[in-house]
Amino acid sequence: MRAKFAKLVYIATLVLIAGSLSAFGPVDAKKGIYKIDPSHTQIVFEIQHMGLSNFFGRFSKVSGQLVFDPAAPESSSLQADVDMTAIDTHVDELDKVLVDFFKAGKFPTAAFRATGISRTGDNTGTVTGDLTLAGVTKPVTLNVTFKGARNPPIPFQPYRIGFDATATIRRADFGLTNAIWSGMVGDDVTLLIEMEGELQ
Repeated sequence: MRAKFAKLVYIATLVLIAGSLSAFGPVDAKKGIYKIDPSHTQIVFEIQHMGLSNFFGRFSKVSGQLVFDPAAPESSSLQADVDMTAIDTHVDELDKVLVDFFKAGKFPTAAFRATGISRTGDNTGTVTGDLTLAGVTKPVTLNVTFKGARNPPIPFQPYRIGFDATATIRRADFGLTNAIWSGMVGDDVTLLIEMEGELQ
């Protein structure tokens, strides 16, 4: 009798745990305005160094908002701003050099404004927009993957949504060739973007 009762308690506990976890699992995204969460959003850049290795750095201060409609993602909108003074390459001296290289004293913010969104799969799409960097504006296309949305398992925390994206830009398009070492690194720069947004 005692063993049977223990088994019932065990099963009930499993059901309770499963139910609790499912409440915080991925769900269909809610329509609304999402503020970019700077604590969980970053842009990593990758560039070839002398054809010998790929070098990585990170822009860690990103702000902006996404207006998202899961039923009609093509009608959504995105705007993002990047603090060009917040660069982390793990080389302190290079961080300072790059702030000057990106002309951050005159143009401290890079801005992306979406102009078109297209769905390419169940959870993939492209976001085309204008990127303004170092005072130059050029069209850029992001290849985006929707990673899900959920309520965090913490009371009173906002509902969240997540995406990642990749893009390739050319330094020369933005006039970023004004350094003695410019010829030693590639012109193509790959951007790897991770973004979380909080429902407002």
